[in-house]
Amino acid sequence: MRWRPSQRFRLQSDGFEVLLARMKLWILFLLAGLPAFFSQAQSSGTATNLWQVGLIGSGTESSPAMAPDGTIYQGTFRGWLLAVSPDGKTKWQFKAGREIKSSPAVAPDGTVYFGARDRKFYALTPAGKLKWTFNTDAWVDSSPALAADGTVYFGSWDKIFYAVNPDGSLKWKFATSNIIDASPAIATDGTIYFGSHDKNFYALTPAGKLKWQFATHGEIESSPAIGTHGEIYFTANDGNLYALRPDGSKLWQLHTDGFTAASPVLNENGDLFLNVNNSFTSVSSAGKMRWQRMLPAITDSTPACTASGAVYFALPWHMLIAESDNGQELWQIDTDDFIPSAPNINNEGKIYAANYQYLLAIQPAAAAPPAKSSWPMWRANPQHTGRVEIR
Repeated sequence: MRWRPSQRFRLQSDGFEVLLARMKLWILFLLAGLPAFFSQAQSSGTATNLWQVGLIGSGTESSPAMAPDGTIYQGTFRGWLLAVSPDGKTKWQFKAGREIKSSPAVAPDGTVYFGARDRKFYALTPAGKLKWTFNTDAWVDSSPALAADGTVYFGSWDKIFYAVNPDGSLKWKFATSNIIDASPAIATDGTIYFGSHDKNFYALTPAGKLKWQFATHGEIESSPAIGTHGEIYFTANDGNLYALRPDGSKLWQLHTDGFTAASPVLNENGDLFLNVNNSFTSVSSAGKMRWQRMLPAITDSTPACTASGAVYFALPWHMLIAESDNGQELWQIDTDDFIPSAPNINNEGKIYAANYQYLLAIQPAAAAPPAKSSWPMWRANPQHTGRVEIR
């Protein structure tokens, strides 16, 4: 039976999840030619690991987010949210009731938002003090999106999509017919987009009214990317990458044969990049396959595009890789353990990524800031607001 992303997090024990993930990836690498891949990695040396901060417990799929002051926030499977200064010093630690798979998002006032598997959504001050919690009826794995007016959007395994005011009160909620672990995206006009395991992709108004829904043939776990002209790109577990117009009509679809939770990102030319099964893939804005690079393992880490044309992505086992936008490898760096989450890039071009042991700061020799596109990385920007902000 094929392992599908929708099955991955239904285990209740975080330790058991990590063990299963490790076993799975070991097998995949051994079958795919691990020694040859490592020999390539050892030959590259154009990025440096500046520092690493130990995570409390083992494992994370939460991607690090950055505050305007440079503080990095990282969630862990053990339920800790860490705040780390740009020089690698731990500022504070906050304990949620259960695992944190949701990636944090940082508001302009420094408030940090994230969900956890204790069925709560959290808001913390920049000093790590609890502002409020919002209760749901199931896990909150969806990463929040922050609207310009301060409204916070996220989904839950209770099948509900929530809009919460900055003070923690409910603004509105919208029901779907299956779990929501995908993360939402906000367009320039305030429209909120997200997918559900009910196989539908939704567009809601800022008032919580349904604008339209688009049916696919598979669960939707990926976060959508929004193009410069409002196009919406997302993957579904039916093996397709979809492009929709803002009115909900289909622009194109491309069969990738991929069961993936990976989200697409866009470079400055509007080309898309995503990981599909065991290939790193680039697709044109017209829906044509540009190129594919085969990888020695399955990964659903979302890439990150830079202004120099480099694209960073993580392999679960050890590697952070830089590719040019035409598919040529620039460098690899060995990080000593799985990197399951998406890398983040600050405005100076430093890369932050998390493996099962550490939060890492990596300095490329040819550092570049995020690409000046509408959606260059996971959650759109270093703060992970999930909102279009063309720089």
